Amino acid sequence: MKNGEKDSCPKNIGDGNILITGANGQLGRCFQKHAADFDHLNFLFSSSEELDITSSVATERFFEENAIDVCINCAAYTKVEQAETEIEKAFLINAEAVKDLAKICKKNNTVLIHFSTDYVFDGEKDSPYLESDSPNPINVYGASKLKGEQEIQQILERYFIFRTSWLYSEFGHNFYKTILRKSEEEGAKLKITTEQTGTPTNANDLAKAVLQLISDENENYGLYHYANTGETTWHGFAEAVLKNEGLLNQVNLQKSNAYKTIAKRPEHSVLNSRKAAENLGVSLIDWKESLHNLQNSK
Repeated sequence: MKNGEKDSCPKNIGDGNILITGANGQLGRCFQKHAADFDHLNFLFSSSEELDITSSVATERFFEENAIDVCINCAAYTKVEQAETEIEKAFLINAEAVKDLAKICKKNNTVLIHFSTDYVFDGEKDSPYLESDSPNPINVYGASKLKGEQEIQQILERYFIFRTSWLYSEFGHNFYKTILRKSEEEGAKLKITTEQTGTPTNANDLAKAVLQLISDENENYGLYHYANTGETTWHGFAEAVLKNEGLLNQVNLQKSNAYKTIAKRPEHSVLNSRKAAENLGVSLIDWKESLHNLQNSK
């Protein structure tokens, strides 16, 4: 098939190789964990060290050598605080590299699955955010992720973008693991903010939803929100983590309404995931139930 014919003869989603970039990060490791349940699909897992998506030359060569049908992009700059001073690096990974990746996907007729964030919103809406709501990021991280979204939408037709929120799991660095680690310290005292409301989302749920989407060959492409249901504050999340572990009485957990950060954070960034449930058939799970499931599975 000639290069110019690729877009006119699309393959079925999931027919060939499925590449997971950033495979050693939190979300990437969740994909590795659950890929075994989809053994009819052929996965290629690549860490950021093995495939640096900021190198368009290396990425293009990888695609040409491996015939990638679907690219699940888990590579991202996620350091919200550091992004305020590492602006160029944040935009390089979250926007410029994503732009190049989208171009390579278009050239190779590859479906791109990409992940964004609730931080594309300013947090001033009282009700859960819809995909149709206008983004207005208030920090560099959110702005860089929004730019990546826009690049994909301008270049590709066959893509899924999933905005998610407050990701945690048993892997990597996240709030859930930080709370558990600090609870082990003698005389642990935790002051956690009550000034931000969102939805903790188990990264395992997101990975399983995307894998099922590919397995079902669902082609309702577009922008979606995917988060666990319900809402809480960071303090409420910490309290639930400790309570489920039987550690609440061992830790001095305090509320704080003056938690200072370098980056501004949206005060209310709950996502409405109804569109994903209706169009993609994904299951939505309450955040408390999902947290309980994770802690009971250890």
